[in-house]
Amino acid sequence: MRLNGDSYLLPQDVRTVEDLLIHLKVSERIVVVERNREVLEKEQFISTALEEGDELEIVHFVGGG
Repeated sequence: MRLNGDSYLLPQDVRTVEDLLIHLKVSERIVVVERNREVLEKEQFISTALEEGDELEIVHFVGGG
């Protein structure tokens, strides 16, 4: 699969978008996930299975001033 434009080998225990976010230690509250050019709703993270060939973009927001 591709993650933010780079090749990425999924660990065996990462099966869903939610699993991936946990693995990467990214908070769901401040993230947007696009899978194969489709933006996912947060409610879809737990049920969206990752497959070989998927292209994911993960954008997380950081506060600042």
